[in-house]
Amino acid sequence: MSIARIVLYGCLVLVQLAFIAVWLRAVRRRKLAMRPSLGDMAIGCGTSFLDTLGIGNYAQITALFKLRGNPPDELIPGTLNVGNAIGIIFSALLFVEMIDVEPVLLTSMVVAAGAGAWIGADVVSGLPRRAIQLLMGLALLIAAGFFTLTNVGVLPQGGAAMGLGGWRFATAVAANFVLGALMCVGIGNYAPSMALLAFLGMHPIAAYPIMIASDGVLIPVASLGFVRSGRYANAVAVGLTIGGTVGVLLAIPLIRTLGNHLTVMRWVVIGVITYAALAMLRSARRDAAVTGCTVPEPGP
Repeated sequence: MSIARIVLYGCLVLVQLAFIAVWLRAVRRRKLAMRPSLGDMAIGCGTSFLDTLGIGNYAQITALFKLRGNPPDELIPGTLNVGNAIGIIFSALLFVEMIDVEPVLLTSMVVAAGAGAWIGADVVSGLPRRAIQLLMGLALLIAAGFFTLTNVGVLPQGGAAMGLGGWRFATAVAANFVLGALMCVGIGNYAPSMALLAFLGMHPIAAYPIMIASDGVLIPVASLGFVRSGRYANAVAVGLTIGGTVGVLLAIPLIRTLGNHLTVMRWVVIGVITYAALAMLRSARRDAAVTGCTVPEPGP
């Protein structure tokens, strides 16, 4: 086993253990609610199942939260990060073993994503409610745009490489730092990663281990900031954790059968998250009206 791969596995395990320890300590100290609803667990299971198949889950979770009106908008970023921090390690280890991306590139991109998440979580957790609504609304619209570009074939097909060198290596690592920070406001990194790596000449399937292994580090890292600040709904996060772990395990046998049937599912997701984005922006506009500020009306 290469040194780079040992470093990668070490990062995945260490950040996972650190997150679990900090979360349990916060629960004991603050006596936080621990009983999730069946709806919380169902959302976690269904969205993590789709995430493991490559569709992503942050936008879908946000959309479902908005549709049911719980948790409050300002707690959504923290809740979806904390709720996905544990289950992601199963799919991360699976994809790293299944798809052979050059280890130094993979490890460097994963570490960069974790650093981006650490900075991003501190920024996002301190933002006011209206700022979070605006960021989340825009994030959802961007996610819908990436899904649409994927479905209509606009995203490039890419090359066949499973590694990068020189300026391409540096560009990929720097971009993953930015994507790690953006994950904190709900922009999933699968479609952006696939587009970036394809433009740089890599095989599109290389995005799977890079994206999910990055999640395996950056989501627990980002969640540490949210747990410290208390800006999340603990019982809902517990439900996402339980359901999400089940969803990942259910999806593992289907990974090798990914095909065009996912296109129809993506179109459904596009409709749901676009609605949620507009709802989030309208909520921000209403809050702005109460405080005397002006936010442009979303939509045409």
